[in-house]
Amino acid sequence: MQLTIESMMYGPDGLAHDADGKAIFVAGGLVGDTVEAELTEEGATFSRACAVSILEPSPDRVEAPCPLASVCGGCPWGCLSRSAQLAAKEENLRSSLERIGKFTHEETAALMRPIRHAKDAWGYRNKIELAPTHVGERFRLGMHGRSGADIVLVDACPLFERKFAKAVKGVVGALGYLGNSRDLELERVGIRASRRTGALEVALWTPTGGFPRAQVSRVLADALKPTSVVRVMSKGDRRARRVSGVEALSGEGSWTEKIKGETMRLSAPSFFQVNTAAAEILIELVMEALAPAEHEVAVDLYSGAGTFTLPLARRASWVAAVEAYGPAVRDLRRNLEIAGLDNVDVIGGDAVREFPDEEADVLVVDPPRAGLAPEAVDLISGTAARDVAYVSCDPATLARDLRRFVDAGTFRPVSATPVDLFPQTFHAETVVHLTRA
Repeated sequence: MQLTIESMMYGPDGLAHDADGKAIFVAGGLVGDTVEAELTEEGATFSRACAVSILEPSPDRVEAPCPLASVCGGCPWGCLSRSAQLAAKEENLRSSLERIGKFTHEETAALMRPIRHAKDAWGYRNKIELAPTHVGERFRLGMHGRSGADIVLVDACPLFERKFAKAVKGVVGALGYLGNSRDLELERVGIRASRRTGALEVALWTPTGGFPRAQVSRVLADALKPTSVVRVMSKGDRRARRVSGVEALSGEGSWTEKIKGETMRLSAPSFFQVNTAAAEILIELVMEALAPAEHEVAVDLYSGAGTFTLPLARRASWVAAVEAYGPAVRDLRRNLEIAGLDNVDVIGGDAVREFPDEEADVLVVDPPRAGLAPEAVDLISGTAARDVAYVSCDPATLARDLRRFVDAGTFRPVSATPVDLFPQTFHAETVVHLTRA
C-alpha cells in the first residue's frame, strides 16, 4: 500500500492512516515521507507495516553520519532533521498530557514550554554499551539492532563522545582478540568517557567466578589506555540479574565527570545521564522551579548518585536524599564527601518505605520509567512542600501521575519543559514544576 507519514510516534515508527482511516505504524517511515509499505501485522484498532521503498522523501529526511542508522537501535531517528525531531518530541509530550493526563487542549498549551537542548546532536553520549555475539566461530561485539534481538557489528558510533571516537574500535578489537582464544563470559561491555575530565572507563559485565583479570586489563591498556577498567559481577536469573560485586582491574576503579561545577565520581553500575551538557539543563530547570532558600528543607527522591542532591545542598539548609540502589547510595556518599557537604541525610531504601520524616519545603522526584507508585503520590501529597519538580523520562507515566496529583487536589502543574537529552532517538526528558494547589 502507499502511505504518507503524518507524524512520529513515541517510538521509532511513523504514523499513517489507510483509506479507511485506520492507524498504521510504519517502520522505516519518517514524517513527510510517502512510502510503499507492506503490512506486517493486522490489528483490530491499528496495524503495523514496513516501508519497502521511499516514493517521495520528506523534506525533513537527511543523511545520517552513521551508515548503520537504518538498522542499529541507537539512532532510530538519525535520518530525521534536528528541527523535526524537536517538534515531534514536543508533540509527543503534548499528546500524552491530553490523551493520558486528560488535560484540555487549553490547559496543555498553558503548561507547555519550548523544548530545550544542548548544542551537540551527535557525539554527545558519555556512555555506550556493547553486546557479545558470535559470527560463525568468531567472538564479536556489537550494538542491539532495531528489533532488539539482532546484534549489529560496529567499530565506531557517531553518537559517542567524539573526543574518544577511537575507543569503540579499540575495545571491540581487544576483546574480540581475547574472546576468540577463550570464553570471557561477557554479558555486556560499557564504555564511559568524559571530555571534561578525560576519564575513560571500560566496564566488563560477567557472572561471578574466575576471570583473566591481568590479561584483559593489559590488552585493553595497550589498545586504548583507559583510566579505569572494572569488572561488574552479577548473579541471578538472566531476566533479573543483580550486581554482586565490582572489582577494579586497573586504574581508578570508577569514572569521573564534571557537571554544573560539581565533580562526581561514579561506579560502573550507577546511573548517570548519558548527555552531560543536556543534564545541566535539567538541573537549571529543577533549581528554577524549586528556588530553595537557605533556611529550607529539600527532599530528593530517587536521588541516584547526587545529580540534584548536590546543587540542592548548596542552596538549602538540609536535604534528605532517598535512593534504593546500593552502588548509587555509596556513590552519593562519596560525592558529598568530595563536595565537602555535610547537610544531607542519605537514606538507602525504597522511596515509599523510606519516605523521609523531614517536613519538606521543596521536593524533587526523578523516578524510573514506570513513574511514581500511587503510594508515592499520596506521600508527596501529604507533605507541606510548597513546590515539586518532577523529572520524567516517559511522557505517558508522567501524564498519569500529574493527573493523580490534580485529582488529589494537592499539587497543580504550572509548567512542563521537554529537554532533548537523546538526539537521534524518540526519547526525551521532561521537567514539570508543580505548586501547592
